[in-house]
Amino acid sequence: MTLILGIDPGSRKTGFGLVNAVGSHAEYVASGIIRLPDGALPERLKVIFESLSCIIEEHHPETMAIEDVFFARDPRAALKLGQARGAAIVAGVAAGLSVAEYAARSVKQSVVGSGAAGKEQVQHMVTRLLKLPSAPSEDAADALAVALCHAQTIRTTAGLPPDVRYARGRYK
Repeated sequence: MTLILGIDPGSRKTGFGLVNAVGSHAEYVASGIIRLPDGALPERLKVIFESLSCIIEEHHPETMAIEDVFFARDPRAALKLGQARGAAIVAGVAAGLSVAEYAARSVKQSVVGSGAAGKEQVQHMVTRLLKLPSAPSEDAADALAVALCHAQTIRTTAGLPPDVRYARGRYK
């Protein structure tokens, strides 16, 4: 059994989801959204770091998976997203977690079966795969999808030789 913390980073709100990878399936543990205050970016980054540090301290996940930066039309938005990812990654690394990064298309492919899936499709499949009574919010569903993607990667790579590495959605 492996407890995985999935993160969908954002500079306005950051989704998180925790799943237990048990054999060939995953069990829901918790999920939610870290809503960030208006104001200066450094203060919002501090909230991401502190909130995720509290979640890690409360649940004691064994590993963390985070969605990679996508290319946006606005370079400033991409930079802010990168900084939010950085704050989340530092929270995980500071707690001693290994951190895996996945492209959004890889996450959608893993959970929905199509890398071009929409938010509603991700919500629907996360709800079904984890047998939830209702759909989580978009950001929480995305974070759970990242955790599910990592659980699938762990299962897939478990039987591979130790010299084969997995990074950024590819075997090396």
